[in-house]
Amino acid sequence: MNMYEHLKIEEKGNIAILTISAPKSLNALNTTILNEIDEFLDEFEGGQFRCLIITGDGEKSFVAGADISEMATLGPQQGETFGRKGAAVFRRIETLPCPVIAAVNGFALGGGCELAMACDIRLCSDNARFGQPEVGLGIIPGFSGTVRLARLVGIGMAKQLIYSGKNIKADEALRIGLVNEVLPQAELMNRAIELAGQIAANAPLAVSAAKLCINTEYDMPAEDAIAFENRAFGLCFNTEDQKNGMQAFLTKGKCEFQGK
Repeated sequence: MNMYEHLKIEEKGNIAILTISAPKSLNALNTTILNEIDEFLDEFEGGQFRCLIITGDGEKSFVAGADISEMATLGPQQGETFGRKGAAVFRRIETLPCPVIAAVNGFALGGGCELAMACDIRLCSDNARFGQPEVGLGIIPGFSGTVRLARLVGIGMAKQLIYSGKNIKADEALRIGLVNEVLPQAELMNRAIELAGQIAANAPLAVSAAKLCINTEYDMPAEDAIAFENRAFGLCFNTEDQKNGMQAFLTKGKCEFQGK
């Protein structure tokens, strides 16, 4: 992996950990950091990793938002370009073939909340804070926040959070379905690595197919969604992982999936 100015990359077998590191700004996202994440994703997609964990450097902040000092001078076209950049990077994360876990430690506001929502699974520490406070700055969520928040927590709750700009604590985020688990700060990364290991132990082509189905079928009519799943299900039977996995089950053995 390349060296980055604002990213730290750690590899644990077939699991990668991406840490966004800009402590002075509480890991706020600017164009430089978004470009680095984009570059990292180019590298990551060419590797053999089965799960990605994304977190923020330090105990105070996952990502405190987008960099307001950069946004303050933008005009309409520049603002749209900045929004498109963030949205495109987050869409790449959302559509990676392997699952992505957000380990949210502290503030996940604005762009930070949007980054977490682009991940498949969100684990957070008990000091986490979530919110979309953009209307208090005269803008709206720009990295697909109006899209993903409504899909995760429902239209009514998304409108309340976005219109009010209110931040919510970890327990409230869990109650409304924004996060999957809340953990003590000291246990957050261990749990994220544990969960990533559980995912990585399964057949990677099957996990990838399941992710594709869930993401693709969400907005489909039921009949189309079921048909899409049926096709993906059938294709699984063309893999060595399926044959080896079922044979191991029948013989009470253990299968080391190869992703083939």
